[in-house]
Amino acid sequence: MVCKPDQRPLVEDLLRAQGYDFEPEPFSEWCRRLTVEPRPLGSSLAAFFGLIYIQDRSSMLPPLALNPVPGSAVLDMCASPGSKTGFLGQLVGPDGFVMGNEPNHARLATLRQNLFTLNLLHSATCSYGGEALPLPSGMWQQIQLDPPCSGWGTVERHPDVLKLWQGDKVKPLVGIQRKLLEEAERLLMPGGRVVFSTCTTNVQENEEQVLWAKEMLGLEVDPITPFAGFTFEAPYLAGCEGTLRVDSEASGAQGFYIAAFRKPATAPVRDDEQVYETGLAADILPRHHLTMSGVDPDLLPEGEIAVVNEQAIFLQQFALDHFPRQFRWRGFSLGKAAAGEVRPSPRLRTLMPDYAEGNGINMDEPAPIQALLTGQSLTVDTTEKELGLYFRGLPLGRLRVKGKRALWSEK
Repeated sequence: MVCKPDQRPLVEDLLRAQGYDFEPEPFSEWCRRLTVEPRPLGSSLAAFFGLIYIQDRSSMLPPLALNPVPGSAVLDMCASPGSKTGFLGQLVGPDGFVMGNEPNHARLATLRQNLFTLNLLHSATCSYGGEALPLPSGMWQQIQLDPPCSGWGTVERHPDVLKLWQGDKVKPLVGIQRKLLEEAERLLMPGGRVVFSTCTTNVQENEEQVLWAKEMLGLEVDPITPFAGFTFEAPYLAGCEGTLRVDSEASGAQGFYIAAFRKPATAPVRDDEQVYETGLAADILPRHHLTMSGVDPDLLPEGEIAVVNEQAIFLQQFALDHFPRQFRWRGFSLGKAAAGEVRPSPRLRTLMPDYAEGNGINMDEPAPIQALLTGQSLTVDTTEKELGLYFRGLPLGRLRVKGKRALWSEK
């Protein structure tokens, strides 16, 4: 689930009101296992409004292994489609920060769209080769690294992966993974942690990489406590104790390998040849320009609103304080900007105030909400241009008002 802690019961109510059922996962208070699915879960209202994200059980474990504290900053080096980036964003909370880097430009749009739907205003994105990020050495305390891999652990869903990735074909992947690990070590602060994970069962991409990182990079294995609800196999090579290899069949999940490394506290930080200058070169809008019915600008995290190509982009304070000026990145898109005013996206549920009589429409059943999404409208008596849409007090989004009709429109 992707919401405030006190909203979890309401998200569950919304799912159950549409006929879904589930049970809590023992490894995280944020995760549920689906038990009843009357229609594809991706078509549910909870999925549409970004209140849940659907992923395999094993894929949820790397962010939990990194275990960032609320308010901390995390780098995800290979982020798309955004499942782990999004979970990290949930774990660090609105006072934290998550940077998702996606080297593949074709996949960058998917990452951005998912983070937008999930309403993770404290996230940002960039697109660089993960083996050469133009950021200062020793900048990050926590890094998530889920590199390209052979995907042998997904064989049940993708039977051809074993044929596609055999013998010498795996060598380029091994090389890329080592370059990424080397860059992660450079970017880590002394004492910082990186979680390395793959969805493959191939020892070359798992245990052999752990031994290489220890010997060549000086990283130390930081043992991970096994997660409840999973069965783990013993690592295939000595020296890899404390890493986790998911037993796919026994766990009812795809094969996965997870290792956590810590950079020694006494490790030196590389002297960068380039001097990095931080700062911002963009037009800034005061927060009160975001004020309109159904939006509370005080709910924005710490940062600034910039105008870029007629779009209002939220720039997180951590990024403003630490990113070099020449580093190309994008904050969170709030909506359109024109004539010094911001027209926020209808999907900005995290900026909606608590429901009160007069500030929105509160539905008790999902059917009228579903009807709005299919083009129907509601008769309203208001002079406001927008109204918040709620389900039993749970913020969902904002409706446009035209005359005396309220309707869902993302244009």
